[in-house]
Amino acid sequence: MKIKSETKLGKWSVWLNTFFLMVIAISVILVNGLGILSYDDNWWDITVPLVFSASIAAFVIGIIAVRKNKDRSVLVYLSILIGLLTILFIPLHSLFISD
Repeated sequence: MKIKSETKLGKWSVWLNTFFLMVIAISVILVNGLGILSYDDNWWDITVPLVFSASIAAFVIGIIAVRKNKDRSVLVYLSILIGLLTILFIPLHSLFISD
């Protein structure tokens, strides 16, 4: 089993989830670490759907890469896992949030 994907779809899946993780990490640092931004600002309302869509797309593309192209790389499986956790976060977050 290889670590990096060699298929085009596998690489897309990994890069989309890398984008997702980087944007979320930078956002958390800017809000919690540096105090420059706030979660109540409009940028958060635009950023979250954009990066969550990228992670969900990475999940779908990763599944296609595994099924169609027989991609068995560790990073593609990790990308699928992150996408699945993102998909599960959306309904589960609504159960435990109290606005």
